[in-house]
Amino acid sequence: MDTRFSVAVHALVLVSQAEEPDGPITSARIATSTGVNASYVRKVMAGLGQAGIVGSHSGSAGYHMLMDPREVTLLAVHDAACGHPVHAIDMHRNPNDACVVGRHIEPVLTPMFAEAEEALRRALASRTLADCVTAMRARLSPAERAELDHGGTR
Repeated sequence: MDTRFSVAVHALVLVSQAEEPDGPITSARIATSTGVNASYVRKVMAGLGQAGIVGSHSGSAGYHMLMDPREVTLLAVHDAACGHPVHAIDMHRNPNDACVVGRHIEPVLTPMFAEAEEALRRALASRTLADCVTAMRARLSPAERAELDHGGTR
């Protein structure tokens, strides 16, 4: 799994917590919060937009939620942001067929990898963006909570 997924979740939590008076959440603002390049953020957000999770503000730069965070599973976020289903573990490409282990390792590992990836898919499908928001808010100090509640999503 690459960083697009974690950047997407971070961005969606940020966008979902934004207040309208605070203005649209721009890719530059998301980049500042995530610590990644704004062009990378735009690529991630494009996938989320194509999936109908976020929309862009017409006439001004910025993003807003199109879906209720309670309805957005982390699996949907992953697939939209990454552009492919969950694939966590790759098999090395050229095991040596002249070696006994090399001849038999792929059929041993491939089903194990598939089982692990299916467990990851189920876990991501069982959690929502709202779960992430709730968990994040539970970690906030009273001052941080007040800052966030008053548009402090910098």
